[in-house]
Amino acid sequence: MQATDLALLTEAARKSGDIAKRYFQQNPDVTDKPGGAGPVTAADLAVNAMLEGLLQAARPDYGWLSEETEDNTARLKTLCQFVIDPIDGTRAFIDGSKDWAHSLAITEDGVPVAAAVYLPMRDMMFTAAQGAGAMLNGSPIRASKAPMQDATLLGAKPNFDGKYWKGGVLPPIKRVFRSSLAYRLCLVAQGRFDGMITLRPSWEWDIAAGALIVTEAGGTVTDQYGAALRFNNAHPQVPGVLAGATQLHTDLLTRLEPQQPNP
Repeated sequence: MQATDLALLTEAARKSGDIAKRYFQQNPDVTDKPGGAGPVTAADLAVNAMLEGLLQAARPDYGWLSEETEDNTARLKTLCQFVIDPIDGTRAFIDGSKDWAHSLAITEDGVPVAAAVYLPMRDMMFTAAQGAGAMLNGSPIRASKAPMQDATLLGAKPNFDGKYWKGGVLPPIKRVFRSSLAYRLCLVAQGRFDGMITLRPSWEWDIAAGALIVTEAGGTVTDQYGAALRFNNAHPQVPGVLAGATQLHTDLLTRLEPQQPNP
């Protein structure tokens, strides 16, 4: 990682917001991706084009992984990679909600080292660099230390089906939901919520930036089996995400019913 990588991501995230806001609530052109991969808008594509041009020109030796760029194996041969979601929470963007974000990370040898998650409609810029802490609009943030009985967990309703929990018994927590995975992770880092969970295979571009921000805010992030998250995989997914304060993370992990990993 270069010393100026975080500044580069922050600048790019703000430029992304400038573009996306021009499309927001303006009936953006929406199409469905092949294979049920979800919707994409003209705003997603415009932001992606800008980011690809700006970031790859600035760091031509870094690999590139983005939700809106066809993947290839070239990134697997690089030490550092951009991991980008031009708009995380596209459905929220289409619906006119403010809970969508630009998620930008740089990974090195499988580990996030710089990250920016920006919510332009809320003017919230979450940033982190490896070993330097996590920030919201330039001020330090820390994950909460709430015990299980007082915890509020971010997650979609299907994650709280009894089949995922030992004995079919759900943990004694409150559940809330926000659209963007990147935003959910940042809310945990901020301490506004105590943890987050998703038991579905998760795309790297949704979580790389947020994972570093949680870690630098003093939280713990793993996959649903408790293994450290590794990035720049040939198939860029990880088997779910569990994040929160260290003790809460441990308590939740012990209550999860082990699932058969995807082949």
